[in-house]
Amino acid sequence: MNFPVLAQTAGLLLVSNVFMTFAWYAHLKGETQKPLWIAILASWGIAFFEYAIMVPANRIGFAGALSLGQLKILQEVVTLVVFLPFAVLYMRQPLKLDFLWAGLCLCGAVYFIFRK
Repeated sequence: MNFPVLAQTAGLLLVSNVFMTFAWYAHLKGETQKPLWIAILASWGIAFFEYAIMVPANRIGFAGALSLGQLKILQEVVTLVVFLPFAVLYMRQPLKLDFLWAGLCLCGAVYFIFRK
């Protein structure tokens, strides 16, 4: 099965962002008592998998006719899509209206970067 370039890129970015979100933020959940070097090493270990997925995602997208700007905006949208459930469900942060406003701003960015 041959998926469109945008779907391949977005799917890989989604998976890579799950890894990166955990690498950047999961250590904040009850792990602040452990030494910082442990958090850094654990984050680097997780981030390795993020990079192993992110690099191919960007290559597929760029070679498949997405511009650099389109790749970046797509990355930011995917980041918010991954971060919101992570923050609310895993980190138990309150759901705020600011997430909606940020999402609307990103929708505007998507419109402008992808329009012909």
